[in-house]
Amino acid sequence: MKTIEYVDLQYLNRVELLSILNKQKVRDHLVTHDEFDETLLDEWIKGKVKVNQAYGCRVRGIKVDGAAAGWCGIQFENGSYELAIVLDPKYWGVGLGVFKEMMRWASELDHSEVVLHLFNTRPEYRFLIKMADRVYESTIFGQKYASYVLKVPGA
Repeated sequence: MKTIEYVDLQYLNRVELLSILNKQKVRDHLVTHDEFDETLLDEWIKGKVKVNQAYGCRVRGIKVDGAAAGWCGIQFENGSYELAIVLDPKYWGVGLGVFKEMMRWASELDHSEVVLHLFNTRPEYRFLIKMADRVYESTIFGQKYASYVLKVPGA
């Protein structure tokens, strides 16, 4: 069984994180943006550290068996608290576990609902449809998403 660890984002290995964020398989599922270099990565991390300090938010780096695997967070964007999970393709199998942990965080942070936007390149997930109060198509930065409004357990 893989050991998943959540760490402050700024403590992830930056070389490994840079490689993950610039992989085409990862970029295919995210908002279109320039590839990261060391300077852009530093700015991005500083921005996520600020998000982590905001009320109701939590952003973490993800390690699997000690190696950088990606990042995740609950962020306030577009008028709601949104979940973000970005994983190196070799760790996509841990995504459900990360999602479940984030839903626990949402409960700890007293959210009644959170929104998960999945880029239209992603398949439909039946378990998300079943747990969603509402599913709708959204457009963010000119790109289409399936947006799932999820009730937080225990809320």
